[in-house]
Amino acid sequence: MSGVQTITVGAGEGDQRLDRWLKRRFPHLAQSRIEKMCRKGELRVDGGRVKSGARLEEGQSVRVPPLPEPGEVKSAPKPKVTDEDADMMRRAVLFRDDTMIVLNKPAGLPSQGGSGQGGRHVDGLAEALCFDLDEKPRLVHRLDKDTSGILVLARTRLAAKGLGEAFRHRTTRKIYWAAVAGVPVPRMGTIRFGLMKAAGHGAGGEGERMICVHPGEIDTTPDAKRATTDYAVLSALGGRVSWAALVPVTGRTHQLRAHMAELGHPIMGDGKYGGSGQENLGDGWGASMGGDLSRKLHLHARSLSLTHPETGARMNFVAPLPEHMARTWDTLEWRAGDVPDDPFREDE
Repeated sequence: MSGVQTITVGAGEGDQRLDRWLKRRFPHLAQSRIEKMCRKGELRVDGGRVKSGARLEEGQSVRVPPLPEPGEVKSAPKPKVTDEDADMMRRAVLFRDDTMIVLNKPAGLPSQGGSGQGGRHVDGLAEALCFDLDEKPRLVHRLDKDTSGILVLARTRLAAKGLGEAFRHRTTRKIYWAAVAGVPVPRMGTIRFGLMKAAGHGAGGEGERMICVHPGEIDTTPDAKRATTDYAVLSALGGRVSWAALVPVTGRTHQLRAHMAELGHPIMGDGKYGGSGQENLGDGWGASMGGDLSRKLHLHARSLSLTHPETGARMNFVAPLPEHMARTWDTLEWRAGDVPDDPFREDE
């Protein structure tokens, strides 16, 4: 067991999460141990209590409590990426260079591990995407488990820093496609409801969801955060279901799903926010229409534009629809070529 250590964040180590910085210095440390040290206040930055996701800056002092030596820790064997999963991950690649990898994430695959997920998530399977580099690609943003579409991984720590800043400072542009219940009126608009987290049930927080807060009550509601979503109806089948483009101006948890449900037009197949097929939510209906529309979430990160962190070139990526959404689009005779790439641009 080591003694108490005070470590200074060195040059080039800034803008990293505390837990990732620790993992690089002490690879044998389990994430659960880091979380526990933070909760108990044993792990401190510049003398203050911190969470494991706190971002460090160069020159800060990190107090590290006594740690077990590597040989004292019996860690579970690292899950092996199966040939089937490795093939699935490689087939999902839309673009790669020495800086980043762009995936079309399958619906149902979590971005990161959580309760009961084990190692079968994008972060855990990213070992299959090393290709010609030694480092495992790093996530720089996330998608919900049941949301498909564009997901970016950085191939180096420097690229992760640049891409992470781009997502945090909103210099990227993401457009999602969704099938939503009913037809929103007006057919183009902006949703500005704030969001706050409601605790789930169970020890792992299962069932956690976001609650919408009226824009006029955000400042007086504890824990409420501002959230903004632009939406546009691209096509509609009578008054029953619409093809919508959604732009998350902010990036809150479950933002698009909670916002569309609050508007009265939940995303089809959304069991968490959509209500039942018989429930009339505002001018729309619940998220159930039978078949695939009932069973699977119809939300897809369709396109992403960003500035390449090394070349400075503006790049745009488009992800084909997942199989269940492609079948729905065929059934409803919705065609990608009939709608603008960016319906929010004035020149389209």
